[in-house]
Amino acid sequence: MATLNFGKTVTLKQAANIIMSTPMNRYFLQGEPGIGKSSLLSTLSASLPNHEVAYIDVPNMDLGDIAMPVIDRETKTTAYYPNSRFKIHLGKPVITMLDEYSKGADPIKNMLHPMLEVKPRLADLFLHDESITFLTGNLGSDGVGDSLKAHSRNRIIPLHVSKPTASEWLEWAVNNNIEGLVMAWVDQFPHAMASYLDEGQDTNPYIYNPKKMQTAFVSPRSLERVSNIVRVRDKLDTDSLICAMTGAVGEAASRDMQAFVEYQDQTPTWESIIKNPKTVAVPDSAGACSVVVFGAITRITKDTIAPFMDYLSRFEPEWQATFAINVAKNPQKQGIAFSSNAFKQWVLKNEDLL
Repeated sequence: MATLNFGKTVTLKQAANIIMSTPMNRYFLQGEPGIGKSSLLSTLSASLPNHEVAYIDVPNMDLGDIAMPVIDRETKTTAYYPNSRFKIHLGKPVITMLDEYSKGADPIKNMLHPMLEVKPRLADLFLHDESITFLTGNLGSDGVGDSLKAHSRNRIIPLHVSKPTASEWLEWAVNNNIEGLVMAWVDQFPHAMASYLDEGQDTNPYIYNPKKMQTAFVSPRSLERVSNIVRVRDKLDTDSLICAMTGAVGEAASRDMQAFVEYQDQTPTWESIIKNPKTVAVPDSAGACSVVVFGAITRITKDTIAPFMDYLSRFEPEWQATFAINVAKNPQKQGIAFSSNAFKQWVLKNEDLL
């Protein structure tokens, strides 16, 4: 039985909508490591193209990186000017992300604190009225050194951002050049995207767990890193590949992912599928089927989608639907699919699967 959320958490998409709907508020996005909180800056920037963008890496800042006093010799006074990285001097609305604010040193947080006010200011300059400022950090239970004082918490609105589920991550992955083999692995191991806060995850070998000593674990961030490794596996020997994958996602995920690399070696080549779609072998195992389907999403062209649809028709219906749904969500590939007669005929014939 699914656990009811009742507004305890929000997705990244929901968080972006909240921030854009009420830009006068200061939201603090909290979530476990590597789930994509920082990616919200690019999401907001794409939705608000007339805004400047300022990424502020709070824990790595010194006082001089924020503002400096400037002497006016005529009036014999000083003014406090903010650093140009904040883009305030341009006179345009700015989307400012105070990344990992809750890990910053107290003097740095104090200097940035006026940006949390209703009328936000940095040094002696006020931000444009349409500016957006938000903060990111980890949950207290993550145990990675986050802290905020009461007067700061009273000026912000915390939003607990949930870790994406496997299906949510796959929707993102098909649009962001993630290696098909890695997508196939997540499709078959959806519990790798569980949260340590979920019930019954104490023995989950893949995920971040603050109660355990870990050098690596599976997260959206580490999956993107391991995708870069898996993509060039033909240049690496087996030991090098496993060692690199282990460094990215941990030993348990690395060993299981290696099995998918072997699935890839056992499946027909892309060239043979396109050349002989009606006779080339169809994989028997779910893992191999997943590798073929998610790999095809990244590889199809207007010239290859028709023969691939012929090949796909020999798969179980669930795999056919998996391909159709995910290719339709991919902005780079959906045009190829929707302009293909073979794909359109499949959709008409299999509407009940979608």
